[in-house]
Amino acid sequence: MFASRKGIRAFARTHDKKQPVADSKTPSASPAKRRILVTAALPYANGHIHLGHLVEYIQTDIWVRFQKLRGNECIYICADDTHGTAIMIRARQEGRSEEALIADMREAHIADFARFHIEFDNYGSTHSDENRELCGEFWAKLRKAGLVHEKEVTQLYDVKAGTFLADRFVKGTCPNCKSPDQYGDSCDKCGTTYTPADLINPKSTLSGTTPEMRSADHLFVQIEQLHGFLQDWTQSGDHLQREIANYLAGHFLGDPLRDWDVSRPAPYFGFEIPDSPGNYWYVWFDAPIGYVASTAQWCKTHGQKLDDWWRGGKAEVHHFIGKDITYFHTLFWPAMLKTAEFNLPTKIHVHGFLTVDGEKMSKSKGTFVRGATYADHLDPVYLRYYYASKLGPGLDDLDLNRDEFVSKVNSDLVGKVVNLASRTAKFIQDVGLSPTYPDDGGLFATAAAEGEAIATAYEACDYNRAMRLIMALADKANQFVDNAAPWKLKNDSARAVELQNACTISLNLFRQLVIYLAPVLPSLRNQTEELLGQGVSRWEDVGKPLVGVKINQFKHMIKRVEPAQLEAMIEASKEEPKVTDAQSQPTSDAAPAAPEADSGAALEAEPLVTDVISIDDFTKVDLRVARVVNAEEVPKAKKLVKLTLSLGGDNTRTVFAGIKSAYEPEKLIGRLVIVVANLAPRQMTFGVSEGMVVAAGAGGTEIYLLNPDSGAKPGQRVH
Repeated sequence: MFASRKGIRAFARTHDKKQPVADSKTPSASPAKRRILVTAALPYANGHIHLGHLVEYIQTDIWVRFQKLRGNECIYICADDTHGTAIMIRARQEGRSEEALIADMREAHIADFARFHIEFDNYGSTHSDENRELCGEFWAKLRKAGLVHEKEVTQLYDVKAGTFLADRFVKGTCPNCKSPDQYGDSCDKCGTTYTPADLINPKSTLSGTTPEMRSADHLFVQIEQLHGFLQDWTQSGDHLQREIANYLAGHFLGDPLRDWDVSRPAPYFGFEIPDSPGNYWYVWFDAPIGYVASTAQWCKTHGQKLDDWWRGGKAEVHHFIGKDITYFHTLFWPAMLKTAEFNLPTKIHVHGFLTVDGEKMSKSKGTFVRGATYADHLDPVYLRYYYASKLGPGLDDLDLNRDEFVSKVNSDLVGKVVNLASRTAKFIQDVGLSPTYPDDGGLFATAAAEGEAIATAYEACDYNRAMRLIMALADKANQFVDNAAPWKLKNDSARAVELQNACTISLNLFRQLVIYLAPVLPSLRNQTEELLGQGVSRWEDVGKPLVGVKINQFKHMIKRVEPAQLEAMIEASKEEPKVTDAQSQPTSDAAPAAPEADSGAALEAEPLVTDVISIDDFTKVDLRVARVVNAEEVPKAKKLVKLTLSLGGDNTRTVFAGIKSAYEPEKLIGRLVIVVANLAPRQMTFGVSEGMVVAAGAGGTEIYLLNPDSGAKPGQRVH
């Protein structure tokens, strides 16, 4: 039964008896506007963005969007990390220049980030004129400070690949804890750092061969001369999380710091060192300088001065990184900045790794998922919210549990947040919001008062706490709507004002939640702005109810996630077993056997159709690529399988296909098929079939679904 106006007040007061009037208190904004420069670690230009990478870029994007929502001047800077042996080797294998390779990867990275609503203010490249110039400036300061010296290095050399091996291109057994399959710079198991030559039974990851020792002259930076500075900087203040400060103190700062090898001999893809011909700056030298170079690019296009962000001034610098690159960012990088007289980081935010269902990501299991593959199957909104709900301020690993992923998205985003608008907006599209904000017994004021606690959680990167606080408010708002039940009043003209008031309260509570969630769900913010015809872009608006405005027609915002979509993504990510040399080579010196001759029996069984058609007739048939997102048996049907097909986006079709004799339904999920998309719907005993999948064969067990080559996308037309 819908509550009367008196009933609305009474219900709300039972939950918040001593709350102030709804619009009597506006949460305070930040006391002073801040100038903040934020970076995420530079993705390497030798591979595509995957779900593990996205933990960091989404975490950082949320923090930046929060700062902007609070009114702070905040820029998000990133770039592709483009130099090194891996790029050189891959370009050589693909028969093209390194510049062509990194240009293609840059475009792929930018496209992947855009699909996940990650919005950089500048996305540069370490292979830029700005970075070359700044590397020279840093180098000159290091030289002037007397920190650079040269010495001969005996290093592992891959004879087959024709190159010296960087740390990450050697694997072997850790010399300390004897853990196998460890990289050449540090052990993932015990944390010990070493040189590749220290590994037991080292192997080149480039060729799989055992490398040999060769000597070459290298240039080193003696950061031990800055030991006292690094001791003070890492152990005082709040530049680092306490766990990181303790880790550095226990593993590195208790002993003299090793000299840092910052050069590599030719052949090497990178910047040649001006005062040392034939030597190149090691990728870990020019990569962090890329933060400054990308900022310089942004400054040029926005009429600002680089020094205002990186020298003097009042700008904060915040780095977001994974715990695997802590050593470089907390010791070498501050030493370089200090020597070159650039601003030191205000804070370095370190996060943990991603696991899936409690295990390391696996290509064979399909849990090593590219960002593009995920976005082909699932809404990026889901991942942004799920990551936010799991991320805290510490170094704990984040686990993507598939069952929890489905339940959390459906329960929180669909069931609690979007539900507030979908259940009420349609009732007042003609009249709009009430001219004044109704008495809700303190619900709006309570939610507004939570603004500072939510802001504090965002600031501390404690997104898990922020999401819990927001969902607690969503629970209260839904309790109100459940009690008010506006759908029961929609045809009662005598209570039209009560209906308008109840919906006004619900939509204002929804708007508050959307503002709080805007850093996590920018697309939901945009959809809400379209619905309400008003901006949702200022944090302080959570304390100012919206009244007296027309609202637009409610449009679908966030769909429920189906487990079948998740499973289809996993299937699409599974790596095919690699063909061994024995499998790929003939067993003798004889040439491979020729393909078996076609007998023509199939054509005899079904002769060619003699009635020809025109090209216009053919183009009337709309053949489309589709992905099977679900497949299930049809009870009591001997031949039929019920297929749910995705044609891209929200466009799905249900098709009943007579292929049960040849295919197990569960094995169809994730594969691409060809569907006749403009076939008239057909009412069948088991439901409506909205198309037809294309297959060949004589029937029975001889049915062969046609599928396009890899790379085809759902929705593409077959011409």
